[in-house]
Amino acid sequence: MGGGPGTVHHRLDPARTVDRVGGTEAWARWAVATGLLTAERVDALLRAETADSTPSDTVIAALIDFRAALWPVLDALVDDHEPPAAEWESLRRNMVLAREAAVLPPAFPLRWQPGTDHLDDLRHALALRTEDLLGGGGLGRVRRCEGPGCGWFFLDRSRSGTRRWCSSQDCGNRDRARRHYSRTRQRG
Repeated sequence: MGGGPGTVHHRLDPARTVDRVGGTEAWARWAVATGLLTAERVDALLRAETADSTPSDTVIAALIDFRAALWPVLDALVDDHEPPAAEWESLRRNMVLAREAAVLPPAFPLRWQPGTDHLDDLRHALALRTEDLLGGGGLGRVRRCEGPGCGWFFLDRSRSGTRRWCSSQDCGNRDRARRHYSRTRQRG
């Protein structure tokens, strides 16, 4: 969300939905691209994966479950509705697990830090970042892309607070092209 790519392209259009993170390496690249973790931390997680007793398929399934719980909560936020109870509870449980697995370095400001000992720490890092987002003052800046079927969430950091698309180059260009095509057809 915000500064990097989403994990599912066209989340709201089942005919065009594509999961862009289909495995451990893809999730690791996504974590680096979004700034969730540094490349060094991801390398440590991937090295630890080979020594970890928890199969990576189980960890990836937990990440996908976390993502599936987060979407309806963010949808409720941007639609100004109460979050669905089951997804909210799943999100809460993930945040508690992330805190239990995190360390609290003796530095200010206080900030829980996920470990890098296990591949599951990627999910914990995401849960801690989600907690920061949902507990912070920027809730009014969370948006869902208006591109047809897109569904990606982003933080609107524009001065006017009127950003409409996940990316001006992607969904924004498609929207402008659609409007241009519509105008030229009406004239012709």
